[in-house]
Amino acid sequence: MADMTKKRVLVIDDASLVRMYYRDALERAGFEVDEALNGLEALEKLLAAPADLLIVDVNMPQMDGFTFLKVLRRQDIPVASVPALVTSTEAKPQDFAAARTAGANFYLVKPVAPETLVEHAALLMGVAR
Repeated sequence: MADMTKKRVLVIDDASLVRMYYRDALERAGFEVDEALNGLEALEKLLAAPADLLIVDVNMPQMDGFTFLKVLRRQDIPVASVPALVTSTEAKPQDFAAARTAGANFYLVKPVAPETLVEHAALLMGVAR
């Protein structure tokens, strides 16, 4: 297994079961994982502790995933360019386009298999598997 030491992923999703599912898969692969319930909490967490990857849900209360990415990408801070993997049940071409416009690096449609999540996380962080 590749050395995932110090690679930190912030999972941003309002569904606790999704966060647990992603956390389990990512931690088994050796990543450190933190969680946020929405985009607003994610911004606060990123300022306190930078991440190497963001896994972002689209539909969340207080601040949705697209708004979060747009706000983050406009900031003049190092974490503004952290890779973002958007996950959503929405699967129309306009959803993919909206994600790209917001600043996402990749888009996966839920449900996401654990091995697919880990593979894309590793690729986006430049970690060989």
